[in-house]
Amino acid sequence: MAVPKKKVTRMKRGFRRSADALGQPAYVEDKDSGELRRPHHVDLKTGMYRGRQILQVKED
Repeated sequence: MAVPKKKVTRMKRGFRRSADALGQPAYVEDKDSGELRRPHHVDLKTGMYRGRQILQVKED
């Protein structure tokens, strides 16, 4: 059943349209490995973040 146009408030309309402004996630090239990674995230292959070793890399 359709909702009358005047019943939908500006706030509810804005909530519905807020997802339209979402963009694609940004990626940056890692200085050390040259791989693409998310900014402000740990590089999972090397375990490095801002030049420091954060995670221990599993040996194969």
